[in-house]
Amino acid sequence: MEEQTVVLIVGAGPAGLATAACLTKLSIPHVIVEREDCSASLWRNRAYDRLKLHLAKEFCELPHMSYPADAPTYIPKDQFVKYIDNYIECFDIRPKYQTAIESCSYDEGRKCWFSVARDMKTSVVVRYTARFLVVASGENSAENIPVIPGLRDFAGEAIHSSRFKSGAAYSGKNVLVVGCGNSGMEIAYDLASHGANTSIVVRSPVHVMTKEIIRLGMTLVQHIPVNVVDDLLVRLANFVFGDLSRHGIVRPKAGPLQLKAETGRSAVIDVGTVGLIKKGIIKVLGNISKIKGSIVEFENGRESAFDVIVFATGYKSTANTWLKNGESMLNNAGLPKKEFPNHWKGANGLYCAGLARRGLAGIAIDAKNIANDILSSYHA
Repeated sequence: MEEQTVVLIVGAGPAGLATAACLTKLSIPHVIVEREDCSASLWRNRAYDRLKLHLAKEFCELPHMSYPADAPTYIPKDQFVKYIDNYIECFDIRPKYQTAIESCSYDEGRKCWFSVARDMKTSVVVRYTARFLVVASGENSAENIPVIPGLRDFAGEAIHSSRFKSGAAYSGKNVLVVGCGNSGMEIAYDLASHGANTSIVVRSPVHVMTKEIIRLGMTLVQHIPVNVVDDLLVRLANFVFGDLSRHGIVRPKAGPLQLKAETGRSAVIDVGTVGLIKKGIIKVLGNISKIKGSIVEFENGRESAFDVIVFATGYKSTANTWLKNGESMLNNAGLPKKEFPNHWKGANGLYCAGLARRGLAGIAIDAKNIANDILSSYHA
């Protein structure tokens, strides 16, 4: 089977859907393919039950559609999925599900992107030719689990956070959470709340904030220099939480908004984890050196036995496994070479949406930029 289109979008997560909506508004023909059997599979299938958007809803809208007026400020997972479904219906987006891209390469002679895809239900190969290609397969495509000596022979259960749904299944068990980002901290809270003996590995400095402090910062930074806002946010956080260094949590030198802008690392929005750490209900541990059976040995020499290890160690992009000729835009990690806000465009009609570690707000910016840029050369 062969199919021709103007734009091929790879991925039907929020980035791909936002790009499709913007192209639809401009009446630009496109095809959107998705290897999973649904849109936004990360949100539907790989997110824990208690998840809410960590940022206020005004920073989490996709282009051309607001949340309902009665939606809460911080959108729960299920309501976000409903928003996605309404978005697809509103813009009549029709992803080709269970269609896995095997390779995309640029044909210099024909001046188009040549893609080979496979229908995962029938194994039929589909070939697409497109003038423009949008990589929207996400920075969260594949689980990232660190290499730890002895992990393969761990006597208990080791899972990535994408498979964690609720702490209810782990009551009374000794559970170690590896990773102190938003997922790790919230999963630790959920485990402890359900009666698990919970420890968390804090491997690097981290900003801990309340959702209200971050909302204030994101509002102020639109009018005031980021260093001034960051100074205020750190002072507020210190007032709320006190000095957390004696509990094993150290602040980075760069402020929270500056750090996000420079590295993509988000501040942790506390859901109650800090209170449990201060009470000793959740233990903070350092880096793991090795695992022996059910015993985890830490770099400071401490040893503890665990029944379960949850790796909240993030994801990685898989774009480079199928994208050939993408070196104008992506580095070896499958992420943009250029800094935000100039990251979204490569050579020969190649674009990326949602790879700049800027959340849903960044996705909205990418999608609009890509659609407008394609419009300018589509009619050229």
